[in-house]
Amino acid sequence: MTYPIVIYGHTILRKVAEEIDKDYPGLQQLIDDLFETMYKSEGMGLAAPQIGKSIRIFVIDGAPIADEEPELASFKKAFINAHLIEKNGDLKPMTEGCLSIPHLREEVLRESHIRITYYDENWEYHDEVYDGYKARIIQHEYDHLDGILFTDKVNPLRRRLLKSKLLAISKGRFEADYRTILPGQKIKSA
Repeated sequence: MTYPIVIYGHTILRKVAEEIDKDYPGLQQLIDDLFETMYKSEGMGLAAPQIGKSIRIFVIDGAPIADEEPELASFKKAFINAHLIEKNGDLKPMTEGCLSIPHLREEVLRESHIRITYYDENWEYHDEVYDGYKARIIQHEYDHLDGILFTDKVNPLRRRLLKSKLLAISKGRFEADYRTILPGQKIKSA
């Protein structure tokens, strides 16, 4: 099932998501739906809050940019109840975008090295270290679980300049090739 993407300004994107247990109803289907929605929306990652579910799950598939970043060719994972244990290394600038903020891309500084704990879709526990592009993608999706958007990490002057663009997006003044839920619209549970 493909879900609509929740758009900037919706309150669910600012909530800290809740942990789940392995008996969460329809967990495998939800993970499959997150991947399907991500692919349909042409994303590389998608967090549950972006489809209106305030739970600590996100999925990643780096294959779409494997031509430029070969190490991402087989980087496809589900992260459940993830917790960033450590972030360090050089702060690297890179342009980021987000399905919840259509057509807006900005430079963001992120640490180049992370350590994260999580459960995978088979409920196996992992404590892993990532560097470079993998670390960046994980940090971006992980932020969604804590109610943080990439625009929060843009330098303050640039963030002020983006205010009118973000307001326009929150009011539905954008085009997207995927279904969306605007601020104030009710999120239907599946």
